[in-house]
Amino acid sequence: MTRFPTFFVSHGGGPWPFIDGTKEQYAKTAREFSLLPQRLPARPEAILVITGHWEAPDFTVSTSAHPPMVYDYFGFPEHTYHIQYPAPGSPGLAAKVKGRLVSAGIKCDQDADRGFDHGTFVPVGLMYPDADVPIVLLSLKSSYDAAEHIKVGQAIAPLRDEAILIIGSGLTYHNMRGFRRDESTAVSYAFEAYLNDAISQPDPRLRNEMLVNWRSAPDALLAHPREDHLLPLMVAAGAAGDDMGHRLFVDHVMNVAMASYQFGA
Repeated sequence: MTRFPTFFVSHGGGPWPFIDGTKEQYAKTAREFSLLPQRLPARPEAILVITGHWEAPDFTVSTSAHPPMVYDYFGFPEHTYHIQYPAPGSPGLAAKVKGRLVSAGIKCDQDADRGFDHGTFVPVGLMYPDADVPIVLLSLKSSYDAAEHIKVGQAIAPLRDEAILIIGSGLTYHNMRGFRRDESTAVSYAFEAYLNDAISQPDPRLRNEMLVNWRSAPDALLAHPREDHLLPLMVAAGAAGDDMGHRLFVDHVMNVAMASYQFGA
């Protein structure tokens, strides 16, 4: 089996594909997400998602065979609280993820109740609308240590050789007070340029060093007052190993840049 790439996707704001008037703003993102399966060497056996919407005191893996939905957003139309994406889980993959983390000296808990938040069902739903690819979730660690998240990615990297697609789902800009403000445009593009420079480095050690030191980037704390939506990129980059990254596309929504990246062929 050919080694799978890893992705980091900017998943956008809330359940946007399900809202008339909003989904049109994300037309580029919708199109690009739907084309991501064509970038894979084969259909994945399962998908491991690291979403910016789940953090825990220690890294935690979802173990449900039938994950529920998580509607962790507010102020959206009533029908968006009834969205269903009935993809199966994969307790077997969850056990493998936990085993690899523990073998690497990383504590890993498990959660039998965790379900799909919009950082999962939006991008994966556009990739696989039939909900027929198993999905396992891996949380962030709430200490927000960037180097530790890269280490987690390195620990799970061998799963890429088992037809497992690893997706980090967040945003390259995530400042709730900055969306839709004119002054946020330059901030978001400057910070994304730093990220693109980092992930494009041919030397993975330099790439990881730049990602760990993300606060030195232009306007870093304006782009990410909290790094919950940035840390999934660290896991995807760690799982990339020696593979370079490249920018897949940038969408411009709510006056900011939202970029997505691929590592590996």
